[in-house]
Amino acid sequence: MTQDHDPFATMASPPPTYSAAARHFHWATAAAVLVMLPLGFAMTYRGNTLDIWDGLTDALFSTHKLIGFLLIWLVAGRLAYRLLRGAPPDEPSLLWWQKAASHLVHWLLYGLLLIVPLLGWIGVSLYPSLTLFGLFDLPRLAAPNQPLAENVLRVHGKLAILTALLVGGHIAAALYHHLIRKDGVLRRMLPGLR
Repeated sequence: MTQDHDPFATMASPPPTYSAAARHFHWATAAAVLVMLPLGFAMTYRGNTLDIWDGLTDALFSTHKLIGFLLIWLVAGRLAYRLLRGAPPDEPSLLWWQKAASHLVHWLLYGLLLIVPLLGWIGVSLYPSLTLFGLFDLPRLAAPNQPLAENVLRVHGKLAILTALLVGGHIAAALYHHLIRKDGVLRRMLPGLR
């Protein structure tokens, strides 16, 4: 008696992908961060370095504050989802140090994506500069204290630079895995997968 031979039976099954919800959280966060970081650098350069304070500068600051406020809630939801649902197993071809680096960068990004916008919100509460587009104010988190506001916003800016570096490294690693190693790391997070 002969058995039918399935040529695909010996092929390794593809690693599991992130759930649709996790991918949506990821790409919504990525879009917000990829707008937020350059916007933050542009607005501070325009307002603080060039000392141009006009309608455009106000709009840049308002947009940055609004996206930051929304980002806190988006990342909090994403983190809660991750803690409750977990993540698929690591790509099997990764070396131990690549897995460790990946986990470290991911958890640093989660932390920074909560801390940096929260520090921004605290800083504008202390300043106080909570008005968005001249239409409404963000809720105040602290009583006005301009010297403390300047220190908080300085830390906010330094941590934003660290966040930008980690985001750049995260993107570079994803592209390295996709274009050079040709493994499944990036495909696990691409939208449209089932």
